[in-house]
Parts: sequence; structure tokens; C-alpha cells
Amino acid sequence: MSIAVGVVMSFAKAQDLIRLAQMAASRRTGVSLDEIVEEFAISHRTAQRMTQALETTFANVAAEDGADRKRRWRIDPGTLERLQLRPETAIEALDYAAREAGTEGRLRHAQVLSDLREGLLSRLSRRDAARAEADAEAVLSALAEVTRPGPRVSIRPEILDAVTEALRGPFRLRVRYKSHHAPERVLEPHGVLLGHRTYLVARDPAKGDLIRTFRLDQILSAEVLDESFVMDLAFSMERFATRSFGVWQNPAQFGPVVWHFAPHAAERAAGFRFPPRSGWSGRKTAA
Repeated sequence: MSIAVGVVMSFAKAQDLIRLAQMAASRRTGVSLDEIVEEFAISHRTAQRMTQALETTFANVAAEDGADRKRRWRIDPGTLERLQLRPETAIEALDYAAREAGTEGRLRHAQVLSDLREGLLSRLSRRDAARAEADAEAVLSALAEVTRPGPRVSIRPEILDAVTEALRGPFRLRVRYKSHHAPERVLEPHGVLLGHRTYLVARDPAKGDLIRTFRLDQILSAEVLDESFVMDLAFSMERFATRSFGVWQNPAQFGPVVWHFAPHAAERAAGFRFPPRSGWSGRKTAA
């Protein structure tokens, strides 16, 4: 277990180092210790260690003191030509942003985002493009939104990243929920509900086949396992979201509903519309 944790931590540090290199290459004046502290939410000493790793890893790092007496680290952008975002992550972001823009009626923005997405795909090989689209679609199809006014609960990025990676597989997810003293659970993610609070929608095989919700802000740790699983083919995130105003669900509370109207009420209700995707059939039976 300690070896696995060490590998994950080393991988996380490598990702941070690449991100720091991109910052040093993209900013004309370079990046300072204070900016590194703020960007990565780390201590001043840890930021110093990151700049040392930057100088060790890249041959043409320039460290210069500015007029404000602050040292800044800069990299020739040409060194990072082959360092790119994972294409599926970029496509996910562009697809989601385009979808939101379309929903809000910002059609010009939606078209620009779609064009950026197509441009990114055109630079990939056919195989990589197909894989990136499939991975992005797996994540986007697992997202649904429950609208509610007010502030939203913040989620730790590493938890959300682990959930996203698990949905791409799909892979099982080992989590510690609500308490550090609680036993670990192995979950089978089926989607994410976005809203006032963000919920992981998953099956807990140890407790049966019922699809449950887990508050992401109360997941204290999450580890993606190298174990795939078969998702419930009858499950629909869109249908689940329409029932999730609460967000807790009791399957026994849902079922066919037939509305009976008196003849005079049925005539007045002839133009009545049910909410989209509500699951109501809208049948009216005169009584």
C-alpha cells in the first residue's frame, strides 16, 4: 500500500512540475515564488523545492531578478512544444462549455467553442481522436445538473479528478466517506449530479444494486482502482436527475401517474404543458 501511495504522490508532483513549466513558458516575465505559492496553494519552502526541480529537469531555465527584487523563472516556450493537455480533458471542457452556452442561448459562443474542439481533434491521429471523443463522451454523458439558487459547496480538485477518471473507464473507486475512521467503500460510479451540492451517483456493491448518491464534499479520499465493472444499462442520468430535486430518492415513491379531470376542467386544461423530461405522460382522462 505504501508503494502505491508513493507512486500516486510522485505522479501528482510530476503533473505539478509540468504545470509549473507551462506557466514559466507562457508568461513573458516568468513566474515568481509568490505566484507559485498562490497557484498551487503550497508553502514558500515547497515553492522553492519546485523551482529547484524545474531547474534540474529543464536545461534552459533562466532565473532573473526583476526591478521589484523578486526572482522569476522563465523557460523558452520552444522546449514545451510536445507537452500538451490530455486531449480528452480539453474536449470535455470545450463540449461542456459549448453545451452550457447553447442552453443559455449564446449561440455565437457555442459555435466558437465547437470550432475550437474540431480544430483540436484535427491535430490528432484518427485513433487518438476517436479515443479522446469516446473518453470525453463517457464523462459528459454521466453529468446532469439540478438547478438551485444560492452558493455552491466547493469540491477538492483531486476528488473530482479521481471521479472523472473512474467514469472514463469505467473503473471502481475506493473512497473514505464522511469520517477518516469509517471503513473504506468500493463504489461503481454511474454519474455526477451538479448543483447546490455535487453528488457522486454510484452503486455500492456491498449494499446491493441500488444506485445511491454520495456528497462529493464529504468524500475524504478517492482512489481509482484498476478494476472495471459493468454499468447498469437500464440506468439513465437524465432520468435520475429529473427525480433528484431532493436529492435523496426512494424508488417506491415513483411510478405511473394518471390524472383524472372533470369534463369542464379537461376542456380548460387542453393547452396545458408538462415540464420537459419530467417523465409525466400528460394523459387526461375525463371522469
